[in-house]
Amino acid sequence: MILQKYARRLVDYCLDIQPGELLYIKSTTLAEPLVREIYRYAIQRGAHVEVQLSFLEKNRIFVENASEEQLDWVSPVSLELMQKADAFLYIRAPFNVFEDAGLSSDKIKRQQKAAEPLNDIYFERTANGSLKRSLCQYPTLAAAQQAKMSLEQYQEFVYTACKLNEEDPQQAWLDLRAMQQKIVDYLADKALIRYVCEDTDISFSTRGRTWINSDGRSNMPSGEVFTAPVEDSVNGVISFSFPSVYMGNEFEGVKLWVKDGLVERFEAKKGAAYLENILSIPGANRFGEAAIGTNYNINRYTGNILFDEKIGGTIHMALGQAYLQAGGQNKSSVHWDLITDMKNGGKIYADDMLIYEDGSFLI
Repeated sequence: MILQKYARRLVDYCLDIQPGELLYIKSTTLAEPLVREIYRYAIQRGAHVEVQLSFLEKNRIFVENASEEQLDWVSPVSLELMQKADAFLYIRAPFNVFEDAGLSSDKIKRQQKAAEPLNDIYFERTANGSLKRSLCQYPTLAAAQQAKMSLEQYQEFVYTACKLNEEDPQQAWLDLRAMQQKIVDYLADKALIRYVCEDTDISFSTRGRTWINSDGRSNMPSGEVFTAPVEDSVNGVISFSFPSVYMGNEFEGVKLWVKDGLVERFEAKKGAAYLENILSIPGANRFGEAAIGTNYNINRYTGNILFDEKIGGTIHMALGQAYLQAGGQNKSSVHWDLITDMKNGGKIYADDMLIYEDGSFLI
């Protein structure tokens, strides 16, 4: 059964669950079939498991009806679990990807501000290695519709991207890990990275920062190498050729002009007003991540960042929160990945040396 294979990859490869560990799972009620298999296998492995499942429009109901006092409240149960869990698994299983569209931006900002202590614990513990974590997808009709696929097609897409149809899925991920490690090792001592493609010429320093090999353990699926640019070193212009859905809103044609790390000017063919709101959130007008997608099994846009940012032949940069394990220092309640295609003339330079062209590494 495919969900049993999926559960074993998540428990064994992604999270390496050991007897006596506490596994914290968050998702929606739509993911119950997968949650059941993960729960079964983790219990068999001797773990303790705590599950939180959201229902249809839970967050929308809350934001629309909450008082300021309620918006400022953070669940002590969630705080305790994030502090005490040995492993955290978030399973994306949306009822409606636009569920939060049109909510009050002021209320959303207040809610995100209140969640900062929870986010701080999460980022600190993932950085110091005390919290194993993974993000994955359960195929739902909403996600299939967003990807413009039938549910059956989307299920096959998800399971193929996760290499569950491979003869030996574990070895397939180990092979990808080895390939990406060569890239990470090469970039480790490079100080200046430059992305160049149509309407894009942006550079940033990675001096003192760490490149991370995202090999399917922290994200399932994965296939990227990423780092945190030195905060005030980002300069130039970048256009994102792929659409994006963030906070329940659609964006297209996003273009950013950056000077000394700060977004000074922006435009968007769609979503410009909400883009302005996002950039006004503390820390969201700086980049917290720069990355290169390497998973060539993911070869189409789906509107789901978990998959789209891994597309082989793309790069992405994230506004907002930096990954501490990469050495990043920018803090924000926002972490928004934006993607651009590099397969038609795109180039990447490392210390002025051409290392990547037309979607492929030359090293």
